[in-house]
Amino acid sequence: DLQICQHRAPTCCTKKMEESYQAAIRRERTQSIQALNFELKYVIVDHITAFQEDFESLLRSAENHTSSLFETAYRPMAKEAAEPVKELFTDISLYVLGAETTVESAVLRFFDSLFPLVYSRLINPGITDLSEDYTECLRLTRQDINPFGRYSRNMIIELSKYLWASRMLSQALSLGIEVINTTEHAAVTKECSKALVKMQYCPHCQGLTLIRPCVGYCLNVMRACLASVSELDAHWREYVSTLEYLTNEMAASHDLEIALTGIWNSINEAILHAQLNGPQLSAIVDKVCAQPRQQEGGLSSDNIVPLKEATEAQTFVMAHTSLKNKRREFINYMKRSRNFYASIAERLCDGDLVMRDSSTCWNGEDVV
Repeated sequence: DLQICQHRAPTCCTKKMEESYQAAIRRERTQSIQALNFELKYVIVDHITAFQEDFESLLRSAENHTSSLFETAYRPMAKEAAEPVKELFTDISLYVLGAETTVESAVLRFFDSLFPLVYSRLINPGITDLSEDYTECLRLTRQDINPFGRYSRNMIIELSKYLWASRMLSQALSLGIEVINTTEHAAVTKECSKALVKMQYCPHCQGLTLIRPCVGYCLNVMRACLASVSELDAHWREYVSTLEYLTNEMAASHDLEIALTGIWNSINEAILHAQLNGPQLSAIVDKVCAQPRQQEGGLSSDNIVPLKEATEAQTFVMAHTSLKNKRREFINYMKRSRNFYASIAERLCDGDLVMRDSSTCWNGEDVV
């Protein structure tokens, strides 16, 4: 009653053993592909971890530097500006890691929150009535009067340009893991299961436990079993080319480090522009939002930040050569994996599975 290992010669197999062989072959097939995938998967996961760690490190450094700008140059609003600064960098992090948000919305939300502080603490530091209604009026007015000039728009353009490649690379790396995980658990068809049992276990039914499949026979069986997986070849090659393109984009002018380290300077320039145009802004705001209560006795010199203090340049140098080196090593490895899915059958038939350097092997029917 054997269904797979049928021979004219006497056999020691039963139908139940054939069923056990089929269960074993499914398990072994999954384990074999997992073993093949292990190195490739490890390299991608390792790069995802390195990318995220270095990105978060860059982000924290840029956030700290931006916070220090307010603490040193704009002390009257430093405490209140801490939350908008934190939200800005959180939004940037979410964008790069794939969230449904945009750089433009993050930057505009930041400047919406910043304008009430700049107006009440720097342009008109005598204001004491910063009610919710007045603050909201200032936020809405910012969208119409553009107090920060071209600097807010330039910041959006620069960040969008620089962060796009990082966002795409982050998503592409995650996609690579998805593809590998999917191939590991690809279903084994009944026909494939029978063909693999016939190739690997049917010799056992004749007592030939040491004989192994012929190379050509193994390749034919594996190629038929892995036809759906090998169809990924063209897509995988395109995927690797895309990774290479994105990595080159980041390594060239579209550099993540440049984008993040320039945020504090863009914010500083925007605030200076608003201060220089303070009288004109005040005239418009007074018409739109009405005049709030002013502090009596004039302005305290402690609350006024000299313009020159805010314009002092601060050097911001960060050495992140490790990330660049990791990118280079990673993409070189991925380029070597271009034919990963085209050669999967050959690699599964390599090693101990087939008989090499011998005059005898199993061809599916007999020893030849």
